[in-house]
Amino acid sequence: MITNGFTYVAMLVFLAGVLVTLEKKTGWKFFKFIPAVVLLYLIAMLLCTLKVWDMDATKPAYSALKNPFTYAMVFAMLLRCDIRKVIKLGPRMLIGFFSASLTIMLGFVLAFLLMKGVIGADSWKGLGALCGSWLGGSGNMVAVQAALDISEADMGYALVIDSIDYSIWVMFLLWFVQMAPRFNKWTKADVRALDEVSSRLEEEAKANKQTIEFQGLIFLIGTSLIVSAIAQNAGAAINSALPFLDKATWTVLVITVLGLIGAVSPLGKIKGSQEVSNLLLYSVVALLASRASLLELADAPAWILTGFIILAIHAALMVILCKFLKIDLFTASVASLANIGGTASAPVLAGSYSGSLVPVGILMALLGYVIGTPCGIMVARIMEMLAG
Repeated sequence: MITNGFTYVAMLVFLAGVLVTLEKKTGWKFFKFIPAVVLLYLIAMLLCTLKVWDMDATKPAYSALKNPFTYAMVFAMLLRCDIRKVIKLGPRMLIGFFSASLTIMLGFVLAFLLMKGVIGADSWKGLGALCGSWLGGSGNMVAVQAALDISEADMGYALVIDSIDYSIWVMFLLWFVQMAPRFNKWTKADVRALDEVSSRLEEEAKANKQTIEFQGLIFLIGTSLIVSAIAQNAGAAINSALPFLDKATWTVLVITVLGLIGAVSPLGKIKGSQEVSNLLLYSVVALLASRASLLELADAPAWILTGFIILAIHAALMVILCKFLKIDLFTASVASLANIGGTASAPVLAGSYSGSLVPVGILMALLGYVIGTPCGIMVARIMEMLAG
């Protein structure tokens, strides 16, 4: 049994490194269904269940690293989201994106009301974390977890839904691509603006010839860590003056503002922010999972069903909005997956329509990083009020 805090952290980061290497180097189809980040969570939970490390002895290392790394990750993640580029998507695609976001949020609230008698009134916590992920990405999920102090067990349920339900949703949307002509005819959507926006974004992407350098990486890591420290102190100070939000929530909001400012500054042009945020993300996910036992997932089938109810509500409302707002299938589908799947899958779906549309999928997914954490927290608080 591991009792040394450094050995405990070293083992978790090494495990993350092994899984990412296997995913990138082997080409195993297995990873298309269970990504390395989800497998990392499940294996770390298994090791926790088997009591590979002493929970009490390693707790100080966990407590010292988890939240600071989370805040640094959120900052590095947001450095990629230049709001000026997002605006270039045009009103129709932004309307499609936010329509998807709102219907997902409604799906969570309605599914919670339907299922809270089965999965428990406290399930708003796990669902709140999942909402952060399904509006943004895994980084937003752990940011919501930090802001609301959600238990590792509830995070386990959120990860199970995020893996199983999300995978089936991706397959459905990829299958639905062939229905685009008939769907667009039914909604009377005008798709001429898509090519114009996409070609403009693609030209900008080709113009950026920067490469990842050591100087940029070390500067991004150092900046992310110092911003995390500053934001935590600022969050505590703001909480003292304005206690209607807790310290963690204020800290996340400060980080979000600083990240968006950094994205439009020279800092946002330094290559490597994605690599730094992923490094921190995998470290945080491993730490979270290391405190959760698989024995605590007895109600997983009911949670999985809840996830499908959320998706069904989202899909039904999106179809209605597409008809009413004359939104095309590409915009609706990519907007949905930009929220639920993030940068890992939205560009893939966009590319299945046309290679020239990949930049649209990327920018939509980056916008999800901005709204994922604050909106996930808001939905969680709404469900909390409805829990009684």
